[in-house]
Amino acid sequence: MWLSWIRNAIMCTGSCSKFVAIPLYVLAPVSIICNIMLFFPGFETKYAAEDRDGLLRITEEVKYMGGLIGGGIMVLIPAIHIHLTSAKNCCANRCGMFLSIGFAAVGVLGAVYSLSAAGLGLSNGPTCLWSNGGTPLEWGTPFAGGNGSYLANKDMWNWCKEPENVVEFNVGLFSTLLVAACVELVLCLIQMVNGLFGCICGTCGKE
Repeated sequence: MWLSWIRNAIMCTGSCSKFVAIPLYVLAPVSIICNIMLFFPGFETKYAAEDRDGLLRITEEVKYMGGLIGGGIMVLIPAIHIHLTSAKNCCANRCGMFLSIGFAAVGVLGAVYSLSAAGLGLSNGPTCLWSNGGTPLEWGTPFAGGNGSYLANKDMWNWCKEPENVVEFNVGLFSTLLVAACVELVLCLIQMVNGLFGCICGTCGKE
């Protein structure tokens, strides 16, 4: 029974590639959209424009473009090749599966980059015009250095006066990026293992 299960699993490496690629097609655009939205806190465009000091009034980690470059482009391109390994008469062969290992590794790097940027964004909190009641209003990152402690204390969110609801905005989008990056990382790691089996044993493309 076990030998039969292993044989069937090996023969379906192409199908597994399709299973991996389709969620990546969804997660990559989600990451890109979230990253773009983060450039416009409060759904306002004025904060993405330089002020008279040449600075942008947006969260520093947004500028890393982890969701756009890492979780987006660096995952979407591997997803295309991974999907092709499940198609007949294309890359559904040992060479294609071998190449998918490298493409999946690029996806892993992209997911890790997106994960790191999103984690930092959540930990440091947003850039905003803030005051805790005892200090004058100023632009800055009031929660930086607190290791994300503000996440458990919603009273602190009122420190940010502008952009409106910027803490909720950042937490929601960075959390989405974090979850998307985690799923992308797992899927790309699965494809690396799947690609190894496909390289050694072939795919089900001829079935």
